[in-house]
Amino acid sequence: MAEFIVKLADERGHVSEQVHSAPNATEAQERFSQLGYLVYSVKPKTSLLSGGATAKLKLEPFVIFNQQFLTLFKAGLPILTSLEILRRRQRDKALKAVLEDVTDRVRTGESLSNAFTHHQSVPKIFTTTLMAGEKSGNLEEVLARFISFQRVTLTFRKKLIASLVYPTLLIVMVTVMFTFLISFVVPRFGDLYSQLGSKLPAITIFMLALGDNAQKYLPVLFVVVIVVIILLMRWKRSDTGQRQFDKMRLSTPMLGEIWLKYQVALFCRTLSTLLIGGLPLVPALETAGTSINSPSVSSKVKDAIQVVREGKPLSSAMEGGVFPDMAIEMIEVGEATGALPSMLNSVADFFEEDVQAALASALSLIEPAILVVMGIVVATVLFSLYLPIFSLGAGIQ
Repeated sequence: MAEFIVKLADERGHVSEQVHSAPNATEAQERFSQLGYLVYSVKPKTSLLSGGATAKLKLEPFVIFNQQFLTLFKAGLPILTSLEILRRRQRDKALKAVLEDVTDRVRTGESLSNAFTHHQSVPKIFTTTLMAGEKSGNLEEVLARFISFQRVTLTFRKKLIASLVYPTLLIVMVTVMFTFLISFVVPRFGDLYSQLGSKLPAITIFMLALGDNAQKYLPVLFVVVIVVIILLMRWKRSDTGQRQFDKMRLSTPMLGEIWLKYQVALFCRTLSTLLIGGLPLVPALETAGTSINSPSVSSKVKDAIQVVREGKPLSSAMEGGVFPDMAIEMIEVGEATGALPSMLNSVADFFEEDVQAALASALSLIEPAILVVMGIVVATVLFSLYLPIFSLGAGIQ
């Protein structure tokens, strides 16, 4: 189903926009008209950078919404009333649009899980977890487990982002400094040496030519870089681009192994949450496979699902693929002892700690390397610019 942005007005004249999933724009308009709304327009929801793909909801406001919803549900408020309260208080525009549509669907009699299923931006693990809770009659406990899972995921993601802030700032500083030196400082020295009319060393001539061209073509280069980045982002979001980029990422020394372990940890944590929620193994594997950001790992999970359907254990299905031997051995022990969900959580804990340690080790090497490169670049530029001055001084003496 495609997603459409529907601009409408209610019986009080309040105008709002909602995101609605439907086969086409006509059905989206008819649905809201039947609910008593005045529909002004129905437009497809598209994105310039993603080529029309639907972006996922931000994790932090989504976790906060679930925590608030669980609190209201525990207090005895009906689901529809809870959704109404949280929809009005929601500040995140994307999540608010989803909640408005979900509220309308629940009001017409749809189940909560089915209402969220219409939105591709909502994680599939959430809708699957809701469905399992509704079928078992234990929605409160299932939601609590999901919130716990999301909190662990959010905390881990924040730690990863925090560890990448400093090297990113260093790279930005190096780029800005080099651009400033080449486009502003070097041309000033070029004017000075042209007035002196003295013979210049080869390295100085090269640096002055680089600065002159940079000053002329820097705006064009900036536009070209922006266009290339946009095209690369669109290519990366395509199916072919995702697979090729993921292969390059996994084959990168050190960082590829860190990325693989992070994906395995995410998969094991998701699968454990679904199994604890009461889902059978095969449906849980199918949902957990969609939570993985690596097409290569996701493809191996799909292969493993087929093997599990044939009656083989999960540990055997994962052999011969990208999954680390440590993970397979721990899963095998969990299956043998009947404690697969708790063992999957242990696997996730182990690999998350391993990822943090490996990332810290990698950054401890990358950060000094960036500083060294920055020092070499600045020293080379300054040396090439001041070398003629040193030569003139030596000639005068």
